[in-house]
This record gives sequence, C-alpha cells and structure tokens, in this order.
Amino acid sequence: MTPVQQDTITVTGITAVGFHGVFDSERRDGQPFVVDVVLHLDLRTAGSTDDLTATAHYGDVAEQVVEAVTGEPLNLIEALAERIAARLLASFPAEAVQVTVHKPEAPIPVPFGDVAVSIVRTRTGQETP
Repeated sequence: MTPVQQDTITVTGITAVGFHGVFDSERRDGQPFVVDVVLHLDLRTAGSTDDLTATAHYGDVAEQVVEAVTGEPLNLIEALAERIAARLLASFPAEAVQVTVHKPEAPIPVPFGDVAVSIVRTRTGQETP
C-alpha cells in the first residue's frame, strides 16, 4: 500500500439538503447534511509552479460533494460517505480521502449535538489505520 501523503487539502462545512434516511419523512422532506473532506495528495508541484492544474481545486471539490449529497437518496450516511469518497478519488489526484458526513437533524428522540460518520479511503481501496 502506498503511504498516505502528508500534504492535505481540507474543506469543511460543505452543506446541502439531501433526502437520505430510512424513514419516509426523511425521504419526503429532506434535511441538511454537512460534509468535511480531507484530500491527501502531493502538493509539491503545485507549490513550486503555482499551477492550479497540479492540485485539487477546492471549489470543484465542494461542488462534487454537493452533487453527491443532492443525488439519488440512500438509506445510510455511511453509504453517502462512500459515494463521496469514491467520487473524490475518481475526480482528483488524491492518494486518500477522509470524508465526514454530519446529519445534524437526524431523527433521534433525545437531545444531541451532532451525529456523524467518518471514513478514510485510499486509491487502492484499502482503509487506512
């Protein structure tokens, strides 16, 4: 397995309304999802050449995340995190991505601050420790 690069691009708080969940009300009414992503990639060329094409444009990263959140409904935020990770790895030169999907309005019957799922995926498809 290729070691994860120490260089990162981080975009946090990407927010979009999606229709994910196992309950009919979630599928019907939708709710906000907040996503944080960290892309691990080698930024030396971008840093030394000042060339946007040598990096992952964070505006494009955010747009890809929103498209994934607003796309076809899924039951689980775990599946949404997988969708986002696969999309980012396919679209950008990252060796690994960390994706956290927050569901701040999840239908939980007790007071809570947040619920989130975080995954790490590498280009080789292996989870990182």
